[in-house]
Amino acid sequence: MKAKYDSIGTGYNNTRKPDLYLVNRMLYHLQPKKDAIYLDIGCGTGNYINQFQKRGYNFIGIDPSEKMLSEAKSKNQHIDYKLGTAENTHLPSGSVDGIVASLTIHHWSNLTKAFSELNRVLKPNEKIVIFTSTPKQMEGYWLNHYFPKMLQASIIQMPSLDIVKQAMKKANFNLMYTESYFIQPDLEDKFLYCGKDNPELYFDENIRNGISSFSDLANKEEIDNGLTSLRTDINNGAIEKVMKSYKNNLGDYLYIVAKK
Repeated sequence: MKAKYDSIGTGYNNTRKPDLYLVNRMLYHLQPKKDAIYLDIGCGTGNYINQFQKRGYNFIGIDPSEKMLSEAKSKNQHIDYKLGTAENTHLPSGSVDGIVASLTIHHWSNLTKAFSELNRVLKPNEKIVIFTSTPKQMEGYWLNHYFPKMLQASIIQMPSLDIVKQAMKKANFNLMYTESYFIQPDLEDKFLYCGKDNPELYFDENIRNGISSFSDLANKEEIDNGLTSLRTDINNGAIEKVMKSYKNNLGDYLYIVAKK
């Protein structure tokens, strides 16, 4: 994961901007206090921590990518950023009042070890809020029609909700609830399914470069062929039928909220 995000760290901020709706939902689920300290694990370039800080909340950011952290520090020197992983945060036991993990859980090398470590640094009766996508949800992305190998590689690395639940339970977390998230038309953070309702976004190379599935898991031939097919379907209107065939009520992403 370090190598992957070191390679896309430069320019990442051009398209991976904080989305205010997602910021507000994360804070809604976490219910942070102004006099407490929270952890953003897998914080990347710090876009979301900056938004949390603007609202008066104190966060520590941890990420395994030195390049991502360098980008984060260049934007805000007043946030405590540390090199580390979910499996090894280097933080003292019981030192944080809550944890957020956004679009990072699929990069953790060992879920049970990661949740055990996060449980260790979290104070009793406090929450962890995870924003992710499940394999079942990703099977409902119409991107499967144009980039099947890439999506399959992406789906394989995603832990199912049942696997996440099992790992949480082993680490003594109690699942509180989940909340489905459907892509909003004004989404600012251009992650994988950002073009759900706007296929034109995927023709922007900058957007593709900021998405690990495109930049790391896909081969050039599939991308070129998929984009050609997508352009043809947009021009002749066939894209509407493809998109309709993938519509479902599962949600595109998922909030998972648990308590120690």
